Amino acid sequence: MDRLSIMLTPVTGAVITGFIVIVLFSLGFYSWVAVAIGAAIGCIGAWPAAYLVSRRIKDEDPFWTRRDPKVQRRIAPHAGLPEV
Repeated sequence: MDRLSIMLTPVTGAVITGFIVIVLFSLGFYSWVAVAIGAAIGCIGAWPAAYLVSRRIKDEDPFWTRRDPKVQRRIAPHAGLPEV
């Protein structure tokens, strides 16, 4: 587990929970059950969403290199080879 996903977990949980609660309120479900459903879905989906966001951020960063050589070869197949 990377540290960035740990830092992003509360933020993504709040976003997912807020989205679900707003959708349920706009559909006419005004009760504590709608909020509980949104909170449950937010808690369950917070870490996987944060992990995907952190992977995306790190893949887009040109100065970040993964430690797994298979993934590095797939992303940059000519990395480490001298220029000719």
